[in-house]
Amino acid sequence: MVVTIIRKELSMLFISPLAWIMLALIQFVFAGFFLVRLDAFLEIQSQLLQVINSPGITEVIISPVFALAAIVLLMLTPILSMRLLAEERRNRTLTLLISSPVSIIDIVLGKFLGLMIFLAVVIMLIVTLSISLRIGGVLDLGLLLSNVLGLFLVTACFSALGLYVSSLTAQPVIAAIGSLGVLLGLWMIDLVASETDGWIHYISLLKHFRHFNQGLIDTLSIAYCILFIVIFLVLTIRHLDGERLHG
Repeated sequence: MVVTIIRKELSMLFISPLAWIMLALIQFVFAGFFLVRLDAFLEIQSQLLQVINSPGITEVIISPVFALAAIVLLMLTPILSMRLLAEERRNRTLTLLISSPVSIIDIVLGKFLGLMIFLAVVIMLIVTLSISLRIGGVLDLGLLLSNVLGLFLVTACFSALGLYVSSLTAQPVIAAIGSLGVLLGLWMIDLVASETDGWIHYISLLKHFRHFNQGLIDTLSIAYCILFIVIFLVLTIRHLDGERLHG
């Protein structure tokens, strides 16, 4: 049943012109930034050759692209996740869905995984850009893998939060604004965390992503992201379960 819901979500995403427009715009932004970083690297390449342990193309080009991708997806994921449950409620199909002989867990996981597959396509576009550099240089595959893992985990966090907020309202726009507000709050926490050495560092989502962006696959950051995802998926399941019981 999870597979059926995933197929439904993917078909709705790819039928929508909004999804294709967003994919095109995202690729345009990433490709443009990628070319700007590549041009900057080529200009300073002769100087880098004279420096011991100088940064390579992965550090100079790929890591900044993934850092930009994290910010762009922070902005765009609420737009994609806003319709997952809010639109179902607005169209009065959510009641039918949660009263059907399908478990709430299947519904939530199906919608979450459907969105994640779509976002994985976005991440693969960035990976394709990165791998193209192997034609004229040597990639640090460890750093690339770290960035891919970090971006995937942080995007899953954005999606889980967006799905939960979408379950709380019947208005997709409100769901998008609410999700974006919380994620921007996490961004502000990151800015505050950079000025302090207290416990607030540990709840900064983008602070954990920065570890991956620098090539550090930190088990604490992985555990944090997984816990973040599980918490918001469980909250979504419990909220819909409550609606089923009171419906």
